[in-house]
Formats: sequence, C-alpha cells, structure tokens
Amino acid sequence: MENDQKDFAANAYFLGPKSENGSWVRGEIQAILDHWYDWRRSLFRDDPEAISRDRRLSPEFLREREILAQELRNLLDMLRSEIPKFTPRYIGHMVSELSLPALFGHFATLLHNPNNTSREAAKVGARIESEAIAMLAKMLGFDPAEAQGHFTGGGTVANFEAVWRARYRMDHALSLGLVIAERDNELLDPFAAAHMGWRQFEVLRAEHDISDDDMRAASTVLGNPLDIARRISAASGRDYRGPVLITPGNKHFSWRKAANLLGLGEDSFWNAPLDREGRVNLAGLAQLIAAAREEARPIVCLATVAGTTEAGEIDPIDAVEDMLDVLRDEGVHIWHHVDAAYGGFFCSMLGGEAAESLDAKRRAALGAIGRAQSITIDPHKLGYVPYSCGAFITKNKQAYQASTFQAPYIDRADADDKWRCTLEGSRSGAGAAAVWLTGKTLGFDADRFGVLVAAGIKARKTFQESVVKSNALVRPLAPADTNILCFSLARQGDTLSAANARTIDAYAKFQASPEFSVSKTVLLAKSYDALINAHVESYDGVRDADELALLRCVFMNPFWADPAVSAHLTAQFAATLAGLTS
Repeated sequence: MENDQKDFAANAYFLGPKSENGSWVRGEIQAILDHWYDWRRSLFRDDPEAISRDRRLSPEFLREREILAQELRNLLDMLRSEIPKFTPRYIGHMVSELSLPALFGHFATLLHNPNNTSREAAKVGARIESEAIAMLAKMLGFDPAEAQGHFTGGGTVANFEAVWRARYRMDHALSLGLVIAERDNELLDPFAAAHMGWRQFEVLRAEHDISDDDMRAASTVLGNPLDIARRISAASGRDYRGPVLITPGNKHFSWRKAANLLGLGEDSFWNAPLDREGRVNLAGLAQLIAAAREEARPIVCLATVAGTTEAGEIDPIDAVEDMLDVLRDEGVHIWHHVDAAYGGFFCSMLGGEAAESLDAKRRAALGAIGRAQSITIDPHKLGYVPYSCGAFITKNKQAYQASTFQAPYIDRADADDKWRCTLEGSRSGAGAAAVWLTGKTLGFDADRFGVLVAAGIKARKTFQESVVKSNALVRPLAPADTNILCFSLARQGDTLSAANARTIDAYAKFQASPEFSVSKTVLLAKSYDALINAHVESYDGVRDADELALLRCVFMNPFWADPAVSAHLTAQFAATLAGLTS
C-alpha cells in the first residue's frame, strides 16, 4: 500500500487485519467513553446520585452485574464464529473492513443515541446529517448548496424514496392536466401532462387559477385511484392503464419491491434490455419510452445503475441523460434516478490520477450522475461505514418534495426537520456521523478517498491477470468495470450447463473451506441473454442453458493494495482454486 499511496497513508485509517493499529484504537475508544462519562457527570451537578455507592456494592447488584458480564462474554464467544469480513481473504460481498473514522463516528454518536427524525431529538445529529449529505452530494456531482437528502436504513429504502418523490411530481402534473382538461373541455394527453415539468406546471396553474383542493380532488395518490383513472380515461378518450416504472435488467431487487409496495403491478414494471456487456441498451430504452408515450402511460421514474450488484457494471448514464435532454427540449421531463448504492463512491476518483483506473466511458458515465434528479448511495458498502447506512439525495429542494405528514407531538416550527417527508420515521444519527467524520478526515476527494477505491480496482486487475494465467478453467466475465471480478469455470468448447455445474460445485467447496470467502451470482437470460452469449463465445462454448453461474470476488479490503499481501493471497487463492477443480 505504501508504494501506491506515497502521499496518503490509507492504512492509518483502518485497524488492520491483525489489529496492527490496536493500541492507538484502544486509546481512542477509551477517550470516547471517557468523554461520554464526563458529559453525563458535568450536567445537573446538583441532582442526587440515582445509583448510590452502597447500592452498587450490594450483593444483589453485584449478582445482577455478574449475570450481565457472563452473558456478554457468551455473546463475545459467539461472535468469534461470525464471518471475518475484516480480512483480505474475505472477497465475497460488498462489505469489508470498517474505516476507523466511520467506526469512531458511529460509536461516539451511538452512545448519545440521536434520533434524526427531528431536531427535538437530535439537535447536533440533524446538523451533522445535513453536512454529511452535502459532502456526498458534492462528491456525486450535485451542487452541495442546492442538494437535499437524508440518510436511510439502506439502498432499498433510498430507492423507495426516489419512486415516492417521482410519483409525487408525476401525480401533481397529471392532476393539474386533468383539472384543466375537464374544466375547459379539452382532450387530455396523460403522458404529456404528467411530464410537463415544474416550470410549465407553475405557469399553467397560475394561468388557470387551479387551487390545491382542485388538484387533490384529481389526484390518483390522494383520492380514489380507480375513480380518477375513470376520469382520466374519459378526458383522454382512451382507456387509461396507469403509469409505468422503467428499470434496466441489471437492477437491484429493491425496484420490484418498490413497484409492488406502491401498487404499480407487474404490467407497470418495465425492464429495459441490456447489451452484450451487461449495461442498459440505449436503443431498447428509447423504445420503451416511445411505447409509454404511444400508450399514454406516464413514466413514474426511469432508473439507471452505477455499480450493479452482480458485477459492478456502470450504465452509460451520460448517454441516458443526453437522450432525456432531447426529450426535455420537447417539453417531456422524465425523472431519472441513478441507483449508485454501490458505485457512487467511485465518483471520488474523478478529477485526479485515480480516475485512470476506469476507462473513459465509465468516467464519463460517473461524471454525468449529477445531471440526474436523484441518487441512491450506500455508505455501508464502498464507504466503509457500519450497517445500516444508506442515503437518498436530490438535485434540489424541488426534487426533494414529497407528500408530507403531521405528528401532533412534534414541533412543526423547524423547516429543516425531515420527519414530515421521509418514509422512515425514527432514523439513527450514527450513520450520518460515520460519514461526516469520514469526510472530515479521509475526505471524498480524488487524492484521498479516490486513491483508496482506485486501489481496489487495481487489485482486481492484478488478481484477475494472475488467476487467469494460473488456471485455464477461469473465464472472466467481460468487461469488469470496477473492483468486482466474476468468472465461470469452463473448458474450451464446454457446454454452458457443464460450466455451470463445475462453477457451482467449486462455490460449494469454497463455502466449506475456511481459506477464502467468495460469493456466487447467477445471471438469467431474461435480462442477460446477450451477455451470456458473449461469455459462452469467449471459450467457444455451446449455449444449452438459460442462466450463467459465476463465482464473484469483490476487492474492497484496503490491504489488497499492499503488494506483499496481494502476492501472498493471490498465490494461495490460485492454489486453493486448483485444488477445488482438480
């Protein structure tokens, strides 16, 4: 690591696989506890002790304390059997060693237990959240002075937030269009009305003097959706079949959950096809948008992915935005959400030498994320932050608008409180503090955090080259955009079914071995047909199955950047794999 990061000692920010920084970390943890103790002692000094010295020394008290101590030791003993995700040998999933700033920030804030639902329960926590969101927004390409957002329980909830807000925008515009069409006896185009954009919305609302009550009475969200659908059908002169949600075939499973929870139905959940490299197919996406327009079905939201769950691919977000810009020029404003739950932190590489780890097209794609309306990012993945910590961020206040709710027991005076317009009610401040302290120390710049995540991409490339050379069965999935390596085990000319069986067998043996933790993914032809064809062609194979089984290795652990660690573990992995496939 020292050779690759001459001016940035990234290993100072991690405990180390053998607790190499343990002495210093112990001192900082003790300092956090001492500060917490002193804070409690310093407040309300005239109040009597709640637990007297005599009580603390009583047999009953000591007995109960010993029970707690024993059960704590039992818990610690159980945790020795937990999966050791801190070691570089763990390359299974999108989780790794925690950074020390994140750990300290999380732990210190956890002791104070702020609930970021309101400043009444989190005066400092709410301020830290706003500052941390601004840090992430800047890294992602948003103007931090304009961006809005909040921390969530993870990327799933953040994606729900995107659909919720996109539906709010769509419903407002469509209800306005319906009111005007009915009042003026004009023919309604549901697609055009739903995508008029906020500026045109305000102009038309003022021109026609439409009140909030008028729009509420025409809202599919606030009113009876079946009644409103019948009115839309009558006003448009055709059966209204409702809106659609467009996602690429490489989407996270949370998008199907979002469609289900918001009552869109399977018929409304449209998958854009993928190309031979596993990214969204632009022509196919354009066809879906055209179909929605032709069928007069509004698009609630269009999603792209920066860092797919399976293999870390990055969709051509810049090209998608270019496509949407053309539509905006025509007066069609479609909400674009980038699911960057995993890949968002690769944006930290942009603008520095670290970005050279990515090819030019992927740099352009990441550089366009800030053109979207909203973004999901998960600090508990590539941000090295403890679970659970996701974030939802919008370009501006307008995009952040959502249905608001009231609670009589919370003061409504503070406009910065998030509780009225977040899907989650109570939200821990620990994740926000972990991100905040990471940003204040590690920093999210190209020569800091960017260097850290670029090292994972370099480690993947080095590992891939070495393992391919050492084992003729290894067939990497191409391309590999980031720090995730997926590969099957196939002989030249193999059938896909034979390769799948061999790959799955090797995975089962890895699961039974303590040496390395890897994961498995299976790509289905329904979404990845073109990519499966390309992969089978790479070894002159025979396609006789509709799914592709792959071993999956995620290079997040920062110590893979150390040449000695990398060389040692790569050789051991190659030997282990050879033993499993012999």
